[in-house]
Amino acid sequence: MVVDELSDETVDRLFHALADTTRRDILRRCVRGELSVSRLAEAYPMSFAAVQKHVAVLERAGLVTKQRSGREQLVCTDPEAVGRARQALDELESAWRGRVDRMARLLAEDPGTEENDTEENDTTEGPER
Repeated sequence: MVVDELSDETVDRLFHALADTTRRDILRRCVRGELSVSRLAEAYPMSFAAVQKHVAVLERAGLVTKQRSGREQLVCTDPEAVGRARQALDELESAWRGRVDRMARLLAEDPGTEENDTEENDTTEGPER
């Protein structure tokens, strides 16, 4: 399966949204089923407007969607949202594993060469030491 690379802006929005405890809790609650913003607001010791702002951050990150149902706004989790966050982490892991593997190969190539270079430098006199 080939996965499109996420833009830096998308990754920034995802991790900004997931960096807050309240937003992660909202996301967990909405995974169980869609909830109205007013119902969500009842669960937190903050204003309705503050909860709306948290939901808006999650929505901009693509982690939830809002649907109007009468006078209520229902918040639904996007089932592919966690996959996008996982994809971003997998891309970072792949890049770092590649770097670590390259360093390991370089260190394993010829350990004797470094010792010989050091011995030659020890016999050199002058300010270049």
